[in-house]
Amino acid sequence: MKTKNLIPENTISQRSAAKSLAFSALLAMTPMAMQAQADTELLGSSLTPVGAEKAGNTDGTIPEWTGGLSPDQGVLQSDGSMDNPFKNDAVQFTITAKNLDKYRNRLSDGQIAMFERHPDTYKMNVYPTRRSASYPEAYYQATKTNPEKVQLTDNGNGLNQLVNGVPFPTPTTGIEVIWNHMLRYRGDSITLPLSQVVAEASGRYKEVTKETVWHFAPSITDAGDNKNLLFFYKSKVLSPVRLAGEVTLVHEPINQVEEPRRAWKYLPGQRRVRRAPNVAYDNPASGTDNLKTADNSDMFNGAPDRYEWTLIGKKELYIPYNSYALYDKNLTNDDIIRPGHINPDLVRYELHRVWEVEATLKEGERHVYSKRTFYVDEDTWQASIVDHYDSRNQLWRMGEAHAIQYNPKQVPWLVNEVFYDLNSGRYVTNGLANAIKEPLEFGVMASKSEYTPAAIRRWGK
Repeated sequence: MKTKNLIPENTISQRSAAKSLAFSALLAMTPMAMQAQADTELLGSSLTPVGAEKAGNTDGTIPEWTGGLSPDQGVLQSDGSMDNPFKNDAVQFTITAKNLDKYRNRLSDGQIAMFERHPDTYKMNVYPTRRSASYPEAYYQATKTNPEKVQLTDNGNGLNQLVNGVPFPTPTTGIEVIWNHMLRYRGDSITLPLSQVVAEASGRYKEVTKETVWHFAPSITDAGDNKNLLFFYKSKVLSPVRLAGEVTLVHEPINQVEEPRRAWKYLPGQRRVRRAPNVAYDNPASGTDNLKTADNSDMFNGAPDRYEWTLIGKKELYIPYNSYALYDKNLTNDDIIRPGHINPDLVRYELHRVWEVEATLKEGERHVYSKRTFYVDEDTWQASIVDHYDSRNQLWRMGEAHAIQYNPKQVPWLVNEVFYDLNSGRYVTNGLANAIKEPLEFGVMASKSEYTPAAIRRWGK
């Protein structure tokens, strides 16, 4: 049986100490308010400003968080390139199928299955752990006020208000961890040219390039008092020629049970915009040859209502981190794509503390995944590894998020995500931008008028 490492005792004792010191001042408060104030006092002291444990682990393999990567390191350049701030780090050791047993307790079931599926070619190069995540100061200040005001509504399917900062920096339930992932900071807006690749087991692949744009509510100038708006999203296919100009538009609410996601498609061959009602749940994600579902994008997105979310606790796991080598503009897709998996010599793994959350399909609900196990990085609230189980409760897919820090904007986000089919050996990776010279853009303001069906028809031409 796999050992579960629960929340460390030192974290629990720190919370208890903080509550004891403030006890006299809290006597007149409700239990919920007492808990919120005690948790707030931990942020920036024993916890980082976003709720991670500031201290390192007992054996020193995870260091203390000291503020993250400086904004003047790993800076995104105007030509789309970026320096690797950790390029001089050496590989500490390599996990292979031969020495797998030594490291099983720090790997997910899906990661272990990758070694078993590809014993001769799959490996994990493990580097020193760099706690590089950092955010703007305003994000830290917003997070500090959230424990006292943010609450779940509608059985966990929504929030009582739109928030800046981490909504639940000291979570006590699985659904709170998932909301932290879905609402994590991504620069308020993102303009991202990227490549999506579907790879066969043989290593042959086909590529689609896109321009994708997100605008979260704070970056919509005329959002008004719409407290249920999370973001607007649009994506335009640039190549191949037969798909060029195809546009997807999404209006994303926070509570999608109360107000379902709305989506549209513009098809240039028909020169018309159609509603796309199936861009949700387990419907296949566009252009992925059924290798991932709509709610797999960004590791998990959309309504959480079909699952029961159980917080297992915290553990230490080897996860993709500081994957600057995958962003190298000197590489091509041919350098990255390999039979069965991406090139392991370009992937950096580090040991980090993660929140473990198990999602189990509710009785009477339908989804191709009967269970998912999420491993969410404590420093970024990014779901880093997700194991997916089929209707027979057999391990089916493993998703990996390869994270980097985008400076000087101080945005921890992804360089790409990969979903591996453990049965067929096929996979899909989304986010590769090596051959694309245009840089990402963060923090650009927009109007609602840019996210209408008429606007995407014009954009697709």
